Amino acid sequence: MDETRQRDREGTRRRILDAARDLFAELGYDQVTMRLIAAEAGANVALINRYFGSKRELFAEVLAAQGRFPGILDGPPEELSRRLAEYVADRLSSERASPVMAALISSSSCPEIHEIIRDRVSSAILEPLAARLPGPDAVFRAAVATALITGSGTLRQLYGADGVAVPGREVVVARLETVFEACLRA
Repeated sequence: MDETRQRDREGTRRRILDAARDLFAELGYDQVTMRLIAAEAGANVALINRYFGSKRELFAEVLAAQGRFPGILDGPPEELSRRLAEYVADRLSSERASPVMAALISSSSCPEIHEIIRDRVSSAILEPLAARLPGPDAVFRAAVATALITGSGTLRQLYGADGVAVPGREVVVARLETVFEACLRA
């Protein structure tokens, strides 16, 4: 394939993904149409179908583009609670909300995509975390920590960075570290 055509294809695909992410975050899955995505991306509806197959598959691709916990789960096991606490503290005070978390929240009432959301949370957070926990009930302990992580994203999405009086990063990290230690301990 010609290099220019390949770059155009990749650029169009990226524009579609970006438009879909933003629209799913703002309006929720049910309110977004393929035509709306196409208009926002400056692309043809047929290209969306060719690249992604369906709106459901496009939503799954938007979630997959977020990636996993970058570096959070790597490192010494005895520092895992601290790394998770820092991650959540940083998300709570971030000026920029996660568009993927916004898409999850605004789309969570749609049964058509519950399986996609559950699979994404499992593959990105719960399963990798459980795999790093020694002892019995690792999946349960990882699920409790995952609830805290996803719940903090929901809190951030609902209230914004300034919506909750946060006493300072180190205070938040220390408190969250204690909670994560309790969640993860065998």
